[in-house]
Amino acid sequence: MKHTFTPAPQMSWFALVFFLMAGFTLPNRAGQNSELKFEVQLIWGTNDKQSPNPKHKEVEPEIRKKLDELPLKWNSYFEVNRKQLEVSKGDKNKMPLSEKCAIEVKDVDGKRVEVTLFGKKGDAVLARTQPLPKGEILVLGGNAPDRTSWLVTLKRIK
Repeated sequence: MKHTFTPAPQMSWFALVFFLMAGFTLPNRAGQNSELKFEVQLIWGTNDKQSPNPKHKEVEPEIRKKLDELPLKWNSYFEVNRKQLEVSKGDKNKMPLSEKCAIEVKDVDGKRVEVTLFGKKGDAVLARTQPLPKGEILVLGGNAPDRTSWLVTLKRIK
């Protein structure tokens, strides 16, 4: 005589309820990886030792090191604004950095980002697509009046 195991009906219901409850209470790990997070800074480059705006502060050492690695001609860099930006997988997010500058970041494929800078008239002035791994810093910028510059740094933090 062969014996096959058949679970009791109440055991099946218990298992079903357990798995349903676990699905609602366990963290959604797939959703945690579907968002990119960035720190964005608007920076003013100049040869002046101080900014005329007392709210501006010198950039932090990590950003200064990155700027010093580039062929830039300015002696001083001041942080004008700093913001956090999040982009969902496959989506894009646009954020103003000042009255005259905005940035849009798009997740191209989970590895590469498309970054677009917008100028004072709302027109796209620069666009770039490249990989940006966690911890890396991308620097974009242009000329400003009086032989100064504006720069935007984008650091991926997640």
